[in-house]
This record gives sequence, structure tokens and C-alpha cells, in this order.
Amino acid sequence: MQNPHRLLFALLLLALLPACGRKDPAPTHSGGHSHVAPHGGTLIELGAHAYNVELLRDRPAGKLTAWVLDGHAENFVRLPVPALEAVATVGGAPRPLSLKAVANAATGETVGNTSQFEVQADWLKGPEAFTVVVPSLEIRGSSFKDIKATFPAAAK
Repeated sequence: MQNPHRLLFALLLLALLPACGRKDPAPTHSGGHSHVAPHGGTLIELGAHAYNVELLRDRPAGKLTAWVLDGHAENFVRLPVPALEAVATVGGAPRPLSLKAVANAATGETVGNTSQFEVQADWLKGPEAFTVVVPSLEIRGSSFKDIKATFPAAAK
């Protein structure tokens, strides 16, 4: 029969080991874990595991949506801005995009206090590949530059 104190000690150690889902003050990516985009879009990590931006293209609607998320891509991070400015490059030609803040009555998010931004453009309905760059983004006092995604996203 196994010593019950050893079993209890082993279980306690497992419970105390840091895990990705925990809100540790300085989470790391040691061990090579990754996060999943909650809406099925392209997830872009910002900083050293500080935040994420998810970009999702809805081709039939001609819409591009961005969500600002925490470092684990689990919680939405609201920004006090009316829009996110970006530049898409399609066939070598730049196309400015202004992703407007989206209000959501279910979450209490409002324009100027939201984590979701979107833009509609007919050219987004096309099959061509393009790159989107958000030149600058400030989140809770941290500045990030040249946030980039390519569509269609590369297969993983």
C-alpha cells in the first residue's frame, strides 16, 4: 500500500506547478505551448506574452475583425479608442483600413471602451492574398509597432 502522505504531497506539487491558464505575474512560454485564437482567426502575440491581437477575415461579408486579448488569448482587453488604423497591401498596392470600435450590449462594451474592431470593404470579398499591418497600437501603457498578419494565413 502506498503512503497516503506521499500521494497527498505529489498532488499538492502538481497543483502548485505553474500552468498557462493561471494568471501568473510573469508567465513564460517555456515548454513551447501555444494559444488558440478564440474566433478561429490569426493570432498575433504582442510583446513577451503581454497581449494578443486576433484578426479574422469574413470573406463572404467582406469584413475584417480584430479583437485585443490578454497574453493567454483568454480574456478581452478593452481599449479607449474609436478605431484601429491599419494598412493592407494587396498586389503591392497599399489600402488604408480603419477598423471601427464595436459596441456590444451583452458585454457592456461601448465605442471608446471595447476590445473588438471591424471594417467592411468589398475588396475583402476577393480571393487575393494580402498583408495587414497595424503600424502602432497602445495597450494599457505599452506600445507595439508593426503588428502584421498575412491572409490567407499559412497552414499550421
